[in-house]
Amino acid sequence: MIEATDFRNAMSLLTSAVHVVTTAGTSGRYGFTASAVCSVTDTPPTLLVCMNKASSSHAYFVDNKILTVNVLGAQHEHLSKAFSSKMSSEDRFKHATWTALKTGAPVLEDALVSFDCEIEQIQEVGTHTIFMCRTVAIQQSQLEHSLVYFNRAYHHVGEAEIA
Repeated sequence: MIEATDFRNAMSLLTSAVHVVTTAGTSGRYGFTASAVCSVTDTPPTLLVCMNKASSSHAYFVDNKILTVNVLGAQHEHLSKAFSSKMSSEDRFKHATWTALKTGAPVLEDALVSFDCEIEQIQEVGTHTIFMCRTVAIQQSQLEHSLVYFNRAYHHVGEAEIA
């Protein structure tokens, strides 16, 4: 049997893009930092997003049935830390400029790319909820440097600037 600690240590060596996943509804705006996001299919355009059920904003994502996956650029490390902290939801959103696309979920204005989605399926597995999300709008920037998480630390990847 594999121990949870051993699994987490092994997973820390899997490089992951860093995202701030957001939702909005009558109760306000909510978001969390996530690395467990991936493409499922391009027809229809679908993403898979995993969220810990113990998250204070979990119920809002389930109730709202919409979300935006904001892929963070290299300049967003502070934002990733804010959305993974204990600060209030209201305070988290003060760290950036937000807009909206089709669903109304908050879109990070200068994200590398944002995927605006409707949650079509929800499944619980262990400590997490898996959201299957149909992408209904995309906003892409001209940024070339991404924020990734590897071995429990942030790193930047992308094209080197030519002087």
